[in-house]
Amino acid sequence: MLCCCFSSAVSLPLHASSCRLQGKFRLNGMHKAGDMVLGGLFQIHFFSAYPDLSFTSDFDVLGFRQAQTMAFAVDEINRNSNLLPNVTLGYSLYDNCLQLGIGFRGALSLASGQEDQVTLDDACVGTPPVLGIVGDSSSTRSIAISTVLGLYRVPMVSSSALPSNDCFGSFFPSFFRTIPSDAFQVRAMIQILKRFGWTWAGLLISDDDYGVHAARSFQSDLAPSGGGCLAYTEILPWGDNPDELRRIVDVMKESTARVVIVFAHESHMINLMEEVVRQNVTGLQWMASEAWTSAAVLQTPDLMPYLGGTLGIAIRRGEISGLKDFLIQLRPELHYNNIFNIFQVNQFWEYTFQCRFAPPPAGWMEAGGTLCTGQEKLENVETEFLDISNLRPEYNVYKAVYALLTLQLINFTTPFGDQVSFDENGDALPIYDIMNWLWLPDGRTEVQNVGEVKKSQCKILQINSESCPPGTRMARKKGEAECCFDCIPCSEGEISNSTDSMECTNCPEDFWSSPQRDHCVAKKTEFLSYHEPLGICLTATALLGTFICATVLVIFICHRQTPVVRANNSELSFQLLLSLKFCFLCSLLFIGRPRPWTCQLRHVAFGISFVLCISCILVKTMVVLAVFRASKPGGEASLKWFGSVQQRGTVLVLTSVQAAICTAWLVSASPAPHKNTQYHSDKIVYECVVGSTVAFAVLLGYIGLLAVLSFLLAFFARNLPDSFNEAKLITFSMLIFCAVWVAFVPAYISSPGKFADVVEVFAILASSFGLLVALFGPKCYIILTAHTPQKFYNNWVLPQLSKN
Repeated sequence: MLCCCFSSAVSLPLHASSCRLQGKFRLNGMHKAGDMVLGGLFQIHFFSAYPDLSFTSDFDVLGFRQAQTMAFAVDEINRNSNLLPNVTLGYSLYDNCLQLGIGFRGALSLASGQEDQVTLDDACVGTPPVLGIVGDSSSTRSIAISTVLGLYRVPMVSSSALPSNDCFGSFFPSFFRTIPSDAFQVRAMIQILKRFGWTWAGLLISDDDYGVHAARSFQSDLAPSGGGCLAYTEILPWGDNPDELRRIVDVMKESTARVVIVFAHESHMINLMEEVVRQNVTGLQWMASEAWTSAAVLQTPDLMPYLGGTLGIAIRRGEISGLKDFLIQLRPELHYNNIFNIFQVNQFWEYTFQCRFAPPPAGWMEAGGTLCTGQEKLENVETEFLDISNLRPEYNVYKAVYALLTLQLINFTTPFGDQVSFDENGDALPIYDIMNWLWLPDGRTEVQNVGEVKKSQCKILQINSESCPPGTRMARKKGEAECCFDCIPCSEGEISNSTDSMECTNCPEDFWSSPQRDHCVAKKTEFLSYHEPLGICLTATALLGTFICATVLVIFICHRQTPVVRANNSELSFQLLLSLKFCFLCSLLFIGRPRPWTCQLRHVAFGISFVLCISCILVKTMVVLAVFRASKPGGEASLKWFGSVQQRGTVLVLTSVQAAICTAWLVSASPAPHKNTQYHSDKIVYECVVGSTVAFAVLLGYIGLLAVLSFLLAFFARNLPDSFNEAKLITFSMLIFCAVWVAFVPAYISSPGKFADVVEVFAILASSFGLLVALFGPKCYIILTAHTPQKFYNNWVLPQLSKN
């Protein structure tokens, strides 16, 4: 049995007081008696002139599931005593076989009824046999059927009729749809184009009202809405037309538009994709109308390399509680009491279990076929009939049944909680789901719901897909669809403070990105601070050196009459101790937040203090040599050049030279505070730039020149008699001094930021301590050990008593 329906005409006598049925159509259907009856038209078979025993082409499982969904809705209503108390609802569901003529016959049968004679009143009017009809799925068939049903005011609620224009509300006032108008679907696609910034796209349409009206809507609405422009518009042929398909694919390849919108049917896409695969056209971002968004036949491993990432508009998904249990309980009829009532269920059973009910067709058993027993278990076989995870057309059928019972209310709420309402054109208020085709690494395909489109105030588009959070930017995946992207964290110093940012922005110079990269924060500042451990240690060391210098100075002042102090030129020793105190104290200028006056004073104080110190040492060395020469016969004249005045003058002149260098430095290119962001990008290093590297080098060079000169003079005098051992101490002290400052230069150059200041402070303190200990350590030891009470009595008191 592969012819899904047939008809016959029956001539019946006509009486004036009643209306008689002039003929009956023998249709394939399912029926349930009731006090009130709802009609339904569903696509359960594909009409085929040449029967095929392969069970692959003529039975539509999804159409049959839609019919069963209506049966479930009627059963659910009957179980709810609040909806139709004391009234039983029935149904008559017919198979339209995807043919206009057969669908029209089914509608006429539902409108006129199957009774041979109906007694009416004088006006020959009465209640139609059905309250209303759910269906048809095709806009063409719906227009034809509504033309007749409208005459009898029989309401028809379509769950998937697809006209894009709004003519239905004007010409067919009894027609309603639980699927939104395609004009809204076009606006939804335009919103998606704007959402992703796709301003250049191609459009492929079917050669019918569905595609033509969509093209008109795109051409009139796209540019004014700011959604971009169409690069091309092509009409897909019906059937297999290789030449035309090849031409269309060539247009797609030659165009610079990477986004392709297809407003056509599943069959069009199957033919188109064969040519796309043949020419290997990849890298396109497909956008699907709801007619093929859920087409499983296109979600194959062969096509997903081309269609992966597709975005599509889909009929609103819903949940129907209890439907799966209802479907599992379905059982075939084994007794042919009414052959037309059982065909649909039994054919579904044969299709699902690949068997035949007795008596089987000729040759079936010989070919290895099996007989159906009716005891097979649906739950034991994999079938999309029981997959209720993605109910879309079925949910519209479910809503259509409830709408027929509540049309006088215009709007109602389903048990699922969805609010259903109709506008003046008979259209349900718009709502669609946005689907994304994912091609997973393991080869599986997943169609994911990533958002919804609904007419709510001013906003119709809501993308629920995983967005790139603040702190990241969207980066398209190379070689994949336009809408496939990765969320790349912003680089250091860059932020994004909104979701789905295309670019990260740089923070201002004195700011840095937060750890989350979503806002800018002030950069941390770094300098050698008095509050950090290193700064505290250096400060304490400098103060300790200053205190030791003061202590030595006090010792020398208290014992200025002793031979040790007098023999070591007490005046120069006092000047040297004072200059060493300045050396220790000038190191404090390198600690703390750099300010203009500290930057200018630190190197000036450092340079003058050390020149004063080295000058005193140089003069002391020269005095030692002069005294040694004066001790020899004929050398007395050399001392006249090294009197107190000459010593002071020499120190003053040598120090004045350094003062002049510093003055010229400050006038020409004065050191100043500087915010350095080169060492660390996330922090500001406060430092003092020297202003003039030449001036700084001259300052250090002058100190080095005096130090080397002092070292050479002392080195030549190292072998003098023990009474002139001051030269040995000077030699050792200058050796320490030179070693420290020779090591300072490379360390200073290679140290960044505050560590350059640390190196300089360390060099100042180390050389100052070296001079202090080497020059004054032995003297203090002699003074302190020679003037204990006993030694004081033996060396000073007794000699005075003996004189008396």
